[in-house]
Amino acid sequence: MLIEILAAAGDAPANQFGFMEAMEQGGPVAWSILAVLVIQSVGSFYILFTKIFEQNKVMKEYRSNRAAFWRAGSMKEGATKFDKDSAWRQLVDDGIRAGDESSKMSDSLESHDWLHGTLSRSESAIMAKLNGGLPFLATVGATAPFVGLLGTVIGIYRALINIGLEGSASIDKVAGPVGEALIMTAIGLLVAVPAVFAYNYLMSRNRKISAMLSGFSTDLQANITSNGAVKPAMAPAKSTATTAPTAKPATTKAGATTTSTSPNAPRK
Repeated sequence: MLIEILAAAGDAPANQFGFMEAMEQGGPVAWSILAVLVIQSVGSFYILFTKIFEQNKVMKEYRSNRAAFWRAGSMKEGATKFDKDSAWRQLVDDGIRAGDESSKMSDSLESHDWLHGTLSRSESAIMAKLNGGLPFLATVGATAPFVGLLGTVIGIYRALINIGLEGSASIDKVAGPVGEALIMTAIGLLVAVPAVFAYNYLMSRNRKISAMLSGFSTDLQANITSNGAVKPAMAPAKSTATTAPTAKPATTKAGATTTSTSPNAPRK
C-alpha cells in the first residue's frame, strides 16, 4: 500500500508493486506458504480464546463453590455444589469412589496409597485436558519463522534467476521476488510472536490451576481418611440479620437521667 501511494505521487511505472502483485509473481509456492501461515495464525488465536474461556470457568467455579462444598454435611452432598461435568466434580467423585474402595483394604498403607494414587490420576487427567492444544502453540511459535524463511529463500532464489536471465539487476526484475521474500519473513514473525505469548500465558494459568487442584486434592484425602473430621478452615458465612439498636436512657428536661424504681424499694 505504501509503495503504491509513493508510486502514484510520481510517474507510475509499467509494473505495479504491492502485496498481491508479489504473491502473484510467487505463484503456487508463495500462495501455499501463505496458506500455511494463515492456518497457523487462525489456529493459534482459536486455541488462545477457547483455553482462556475454559480456564476462567474452572477457576471461577472453584472460588464460588469451594466454601459451600466444605460446609455441606457430607462429601456426597457437597459434590452437588459443583457442576456435573466440571473438573472439581470429577475430582470429588473420584475421591469418594477411591475412599469406598480403599476402606475394603486390610493394609492401611496400601489404602492410603490407593487413595493418593487415584486422586493424582484424576488431577493428571484434568490437567491433560487443560493442556490440550498448547503443543500446537509451541509448534507454531517454533516453526512459523522458518516457514516464512522458506518463502524468503524462494523469493531471493527467483530474484537471482531473473538477474541471471536478464544479465542485469534491474529494479523491475528484482523488486517483485525480493518484496515477496520480505513479506514472507514479516508474516512468519507476525504468526510466531503471538503464538509464543499465548503459550506462555496459558501455561502460567495452568500452573495456577494445577496448584489449586493439588491443594483441593490434599484436603479431600485428609477429609476422607479422617471420616469427615478434618476440613479446611472456612470463613463464616455473612449474616444478614441486623442487631436492634441499644436503647438510650431517658433524660428529663433538665438533662438528668431518670431511673425507674421498684414499688417495693425502700424510700429514704
